[in-house]
Amino acid sequence: MKSIALAAEKPAAQSFLSDVKTLREQARKHMELGAVSRTYVGEVARTIEILQAVLATELVCVLRYTQHAIVATGLASEGVKAEFAQHAKEEQQHVMRVAERINQLGGSPNFDPKGLASRSASEYATGADLAAMIRENLIAERIAVDHYRELVRFFGTDDPTTRIMVESILAVEEEHASDMQDLLATHSSTK
Repeated sequence: MKSIALAAEKPAAQSFLSDVKTLREQARKHMELGAVSRTYVGEVARTIEILQAVLATELVCVLRYTQHAIVATGLASEGVKAEFAQHAKEEQQHVMRVAERINQLGGSPNFDPKGLASRSASEYATGADLAAMIRENLIAERIAVDHYRELVRFFGTDDPTTRIMVESILAVEEEHASDMQDLLATHSSTK
């Protein structure tokens, strides 16, 4: 009985779909903007600026993990080196996704190494031993996790495509942080 009463209170049926004719006309306008159409409510320039910083962060992570995968030494280093190499590969995948999104929005991804560290949320830090390397990677992952959580909230419903991309990268960064935490617990006692 309650559902009938609620149905009676609803306003007349509203179409949630665009008029197809208008939709087609709008699609023909400003085709040079690609995926950015009149229904995009985010700030394109600001989104690109933010994604350039995300790109720099991911590039720094690729470099740090790669360097650690190569220079890590010690009896227990082989498994850690493999983990570092795997994380470098996954960070490189993030680089490509972010760069492609910048391009979709009409920007040009900034791969210029000049100023890379200053554009990145995380630092490029190495360590003197295996535990220090793991610690630096855990710090960087924690920075990325906090930063990307903030970006998920920032993009919200204004740019769901970018938000979903950042959410999926965030999930991997959380996994990386967990991996580094586990490795640190194992290798800080064997220092």
